[in-house]
Amino acid sequence: MNFNKTLISGVPTNIITGFLGVGKTSAIMHLMSSKPSNERWAVLVNEFGEIGIDGSLLQGKQNQDGQVYIREVPGGCMCCAAGLPMQIALNQLLSESKPDRLLIEPTGLGHPREVLQVLSTDYYRQIIDLQKNITLVDARKLSDSRYTEHDTFNQQIAIADTVVGNKRDLYQQVDEKNLADYVSALGLSDTRVIYAEHGVIPFTEFEGATEFHKQKTPHLFQQKQSRTVPVPEQPIPESGILKATNKGEGFQSVGWRMSADRVFNRLKLLQLLNKLTAERMKAVFITESGIFGYNLTADGLTEIELDECSESRLEIISDRIDDSFEELLLGCIEASL
Repeated sequence: MNFNKTLISGVPTNIITGFLGVGKTSAIMHLMSSKPSNERWAVLVNEFGEIGIDGSLLQGKQNQDGQVYIREVPGGCMCCAAGLPMQIALNQLLSESKPDRLLIEPTGLGHPREVLQVLSTDYYRQIIDLQKNITLVDARKLSDSRYTEHDTFNQQIAIADTVVGNKRDLYQQVDEKNLADYVSALGLSDTRVIYAEHGVIPFTEFEGATEFHKQKTPHLFQQKQSRTVPVPEQPIPESGILKATNKGEGFQSVGWRMSADRVFNRLKLLQLLNKLTAERMKAVFITESGIFGYNLTADGLTEIELDECSESRLEIISDRIDDSFEELLLGCIEASL
């Protein structure tokens, strides 16, 4: 797992975290759009679901200079006790890219303190320079006990150097004050609170050393790893469809990978996805009209056009998954080329 440390040292590293649907990936995409053309950046993405969508979304919209390297850790396993899947992926990513900056996006249902614990070991302290931790929060959710009573939600805020009240354009006047009061009530007097729209965060918020203190980190919890080959790396069977599920933290996920010869009808997809009720949905689809990425949160469905995609992928996270959805999804396939 070691690599030539003389070639890689002091890489500025930010953790960008936040609960489901708060806009982490949008924030990273915006940040990458302002990357200096002479720099190489690396992005390590973890998702609760087994399929892995964020990597495809980021890869499909990366800078034209090709100086962005992306690797995914699926299935929530970045935040397990040993952090072994994370360490393997991170070491491979650093060795391949030798980046000028590293961005890490843990799953919205993951415990970021465990990620910080791994990154604070003697081994990684020689390689990376932990800079500010950024936590995105939708302040409108502070009236919902499913968030405020969720340990992960509060832990994400607790590790932050800067809490970003994202989606400010959708707030009521009281929401900004509620977020500032909530952070203060957690005893985080040194934590900076700012507000943003569409994940647009000034780069200056990412610069500077983190105030995270390793001694405050609780003992790591145990999480069993049952698979040997991550689902995103498994070959798609002859049927052209690979399905995977995951469960934990009060949520469950279901996802599909579909081979490139499954061409979807864009209009049928939009009709299906607009009717979907879920905590979170992300997807990339090859359609007869081109390649598109989809993002569903409580605020609705968004669609963006992508430059490239090797296969179609969809992941749903919810407290309940409708078994009939798969049949409806496959009904949107227009042709097999």
